[in-house]
Amino acid sequence: MRLLILADIDAFTWTGPSQPATLVVSCGDVYDPVILGAAKACSAAQIVAVKGNHDVPSAFPPPITDLHLKVVTLANGMRIGGFNGSWRYKPKGSFLYSQDEASTLVQQLPAVDILVAHNSPAGVHERDADTHQGFAALTDYIRRHSPRLLIHGHQHADRETVVGGTRVVGVYGSMVIDV
Repeated sequence: MRLLILADIDAFTWTGPSQPATLVVSCGDVYDPVILGAAKACSAAQIVAVKGNHDVPSAFPPPITDLHLKVVTLANGMRIGGFNGSWRYKPKGSFLYSQDEASTLVQQLPAVDILVAHNSPAGVHERDADTHQGFAALTDYIRRHSPRLLIHGHQHADRETVVGGTRVVGVYGSMVIDV
């Protein structure tokens, strides 16, 4: 299965690759028209997304499926789930959580094959201890459930790390990966 992953794109229209993809995955901070344009350009059969700390609180338009605290079974039988937002680095804003709030919420997610998050796990791909601090809850989730893949944005870096048996991929802009 080929995934086109989007994260932290400031453009208002899709200008990225048009190679075929099975699934478009938005890790947040991407305008809805960009997500829809990417799916059209890649002839993706399905679109899933989470919101980032710069996204507006309105619902995603169809056919984008909101993954926050939900699990979707893909056509190939893989289960994909998601978690919105980032660590609460400022007093106001949408999709901002304290470490304790994130921990309580992430505990609601059952085991999945692929976890999509805006923020990274704590200690993985973090840029600083302020705005770009990862969630300990995601690190704990990896320890408990060992998803095959965790995809995130927020850190503004393309990076890949293996944590336990989980492939953790950070995306800034867009990236195509095969699962």
